[in-house]
Amino acid sequence: MGVFPPPYYRWRPHPWHGLEVGPQPPMIVHAYIEITPFDGIKYEVDKVTGYIRVDRPQRTSSQPPTLYGFIPRTFCGRRVGKLTPNLQRGDGDPLDICVFSERPITRSEVILNARVIGGLQGIDKGLADDKIIAVLQNDNLWGGLEDISGLPAILVERLRHYFITYKLESGTQSQMTIEKIYNREHALQVVEAAIEDYNEEYGA
Repeated sequence: MGVFPPPYYRWRPHPWHGLEVGPQPPMIVHAYIEITPFDGIKYEVDKVTGYIRVDRPQRTSSQPPTLYGFIPRTFCGRRVGKLTPNLQRGDGDPLDICVFSERPITRSEVILNARVIGGLQGIDKGLADDKIIAVLQNDNLWGGLEDISGLPAILVERLRHYFITYKLESGTQSQMTIEKIYNREHALQVVEAAIEDYNEEYGA
């Protein structure tokens, strides 16, 4: 039986645990994309197998305005939770990330390099559920952006609206709130906290 030389894998690596967090974390990270702006279905990675699972059809016409996924080897635990006032823990998932790209990327299950520029401070059912906002590294339009303040306000508002409505069910109120929009400096703290939470939970 042959030996697979580095960096090849004999089996497909788990996208949460088997991929690197990124080339220059916390500034430039890997984003594993679960959903594109063209998807009417909510997909998410199955935490056991690492394959993409159909979570649910979107109930409304709202679709994600960016690529949406997570940063590998991150975990929203106690450090992430403490960055949100009056909270103690994160939601126990990998850290979510939204990535702007000028050119349409129409397929999920891709890995890309993303430059962190800010984030949304989300709370879902009393747990921290931050959404990091980033741009595709070397993107012709967005690649040079350093901070969320450089994004058109309407794009940030679309992201905010999507996240407070994407779990909404008929006759109920959304349990997801966006407490504030934060800049790159705070976003880098959240990414660092999520990396430390992951190392504590699963080992470096």
